[in-house]
Amino acid sequence: MRIPRCIAGRRRYAAATAAAVICSAVFTGPDLAAAGGAPSPSVPAPKLDWRPCVQGSRFDCATAKVPLDYLNPGRRTIELAVVKRKATGPGRRIGTLFFNPGGPGGPGTVQMPQNYEFFPREVRERFDIVSWDPRGIGSSTAVNCFDSRKEADAWSAGKPAGFPVGEQQRKTWIAAYKDLARRCQQRDPELLRHVSTADTARDLDQLRQAVGDRQLTYLGISYGTFLGATYANLFPGKVRAMVLDSNVDPQAWTHASDDDPRLTTFLRMGADRGAAAVLDKFLALCGSTTTARCAFSAGSPKATRDKFDQLMRRLRGHPLGAWTYGRTVGDVVNSLYIVHPGWTGLAGRLQNLWQGRVPEPSPLPSAPPVPNPNPYLGDEQAGAVFCSDSPNPRDPAAYHAMEEASATRAGDAGRFWTWAAEGCADWPATVANSYRGPWNKPTAHPVLLVGTTYDPATPYSGTQAMARELANARLLTHNGYGHTALLNPSSCVKNYESRYVIDGTLPPVGTTCLQDTPPFSAPKPRGGVATGGGAMAGTVS
Repeated sequence: MRIPRCIAGRRRYAAATAAAVICSAVFTGPDLAAAGGAPSPSVPAPKLDWRPCVQGSRFDCATAKVPLDYLNPGRRTIELAVVKRKATGPGRRIGTLFFNPGGPGGPGTVQMPQNYEFFPREVRERFDIVSWDPRGIGSSTAVNCFDSRKEADAWSAGKPAGFPVGEQQRKTWIAAYKDLARRCQQRDPELLRHVSTADTARDLDQLRQAVGDRQLTYLGISYGTFLGATYANLFPGKVRAMVLDSNVDPQAWTHASDDDPRLTTFLRMGADRGAAAVLDKFLALCGSTTTARCAFSAGSPKATRDKFDQLMRRLRGHPLGAWTYGRTVGDVVNSLYIVHPGWTGLAGRLQNLWQGRVPEPSPLPSAPPVPNPNPYLGDEQAGAVFCSDSPNPRDPAAYHAMEEASATRAGDAGRFWTWAAEGCADWPATVANSYRGPWNKPTAHPVLLVGTTYDPATPYSGTQAMARELANARLLTHNGYGHTALLNPSSCVKNYESRYVIDGTLPPVGTTCLQDTPPFSAPKPRGGVATGGGAMAGTVS
């Protein structure tokens, strides 16, 4: 999400937080495909003219042309930017593995090259790895509501960082997103109606056909799990192997809560509680070690929690330069995603703030070998996709009360996650074609679900919910911290994923893997299988 400065969306966090779910939400309009949608007319697969992305690059790039509207394919077409790394094991290639890095709004042409080495070695040897910028995003035909980056940056700088604090900041925040909605409506309203996850799932099937694969092999992380589940239910017979890592609860994403229809998507998902639980673990583990391993340690878990609470109260009343309370909480939530080096860096920034020093900016990720390593990724891109799928309150005035309620149960993280969806309140577009279930269509082959026990964005409960929803799934539990097992590695998880993707072998029911390197500690070899515990999918093959 890119509204506001939250998860994987900001350019400066592109490599470190590639798995994030979006930070803005918008209202979903009438659903014309609620139970599966009308069959799409036959559309020829696009032709991919692969060329090295830049001279000497190991990655190849291409552009795919697809219909804007699959129900009217003869009208407007749009372009998808696509990237590929060929299988590294000559003569052993099986096919293509498609990868979605999350978001929505994650530019695959940037994030796949940045994170390529995280893929299991055996998978890189046997598969071409392909990713793309989804429609509306990055270097594909993109949602862009400003005339220039300068104008976009000025808009972003004019609203509070992280989330608003106090009545005046709330007014400024709400006015900023109302202005963004107005700008977007004026630019390309037709595109805004055709950037749903269902549209992207149809694009994915077009890309599958374009590379010549009879069935889809896929890895999706974070929001990419929702895309995978959508594909699996629109094209159940085309699933060869599908790994969904750090899962979004599809019912929470697509439907308002019966108990409280005013809740935002992220509060329905429990992202506020999840982030609060991980933050508590961060502080406890930090306080259990020395300042040499965690700079913010106060010598015990309780003392470190108290120190953090004191720092937040201090920043709320007296910001340190640009480091306001809202910006700091946003930085904390973002930094919980990647344990190494994210947690160590976070501890250092908190300690600097505690000592009255402005933290140094995080280093920028190195540019990957692609033509456009820094595409425009404005807040409106992720928001436009999220709008197409997920209902959120339309009354801006409702968010302050929700914030206070969430803060009661989840502390500072609750405030952040509540305002992460406020961009929905004035969003102008209604979706032309979406998919909101059912989620239990039998797939040609079972799906492998991976869930991390302490995940600050998509709680483990979301993976359990996905396991209950899908018709044919197996759950692999990653006993560790951070957002996605891909970016917080476990050799145990990688081994099971490799066997499944290569030959379809599922892990035993109830398997639990350990993280390779726990926070603030020396590495443990190869992330062994934990004994006891684990969970199984609702329907296990």
